[in-house]
Amino acid sequence: MVSKVTEGVKVSVESFYQPDYSNPVNSEYMFAYRITIENKNDFPVKLLRRHWFIFDSNASHREVEGEGVVGVQPQINAGEQYQYISGCNLKTEMGKMHGTYLMEDIATKKQFSVNIPVFEMLVPFKMN
Repeated sequence: MVSKVTEGVKVSVESFYQPDYSNPVNSEYMFAYRITIENKNDFPVKLLRRHWFIFDSNASHREVEGEGVVGVQPQINAGEQYQYISGCNLKTEMGKMHGTYLMEDIATKKQFSVNIPVFEMLVPFKMN
């Protein structure tokens, strides 16, 4: 698991290979990742947008942007956390992702960016 704190918001990520949803013969590798967002501030925040940078080990990359995460724009009160699981498909056995969340201080309406740390997606047999 990797973690990073930006502007009082801690983002932790853990990734998992999904063999049942992968097809290595066709160069299709599916990964799930669990994100935990902890609000260490003394004010509530709202996650407005996400911006992902996804890198495959074949030197290809893509960007994904959109509102919220998994269909919601969660409010995270002071001292609380929000967790979700999502997925990413790659064409190779390993890759990495990182990105940012656009957050808003609900009280002041001030928007700020929170970094999502770089995390690897790796098929287990590649670790040997």
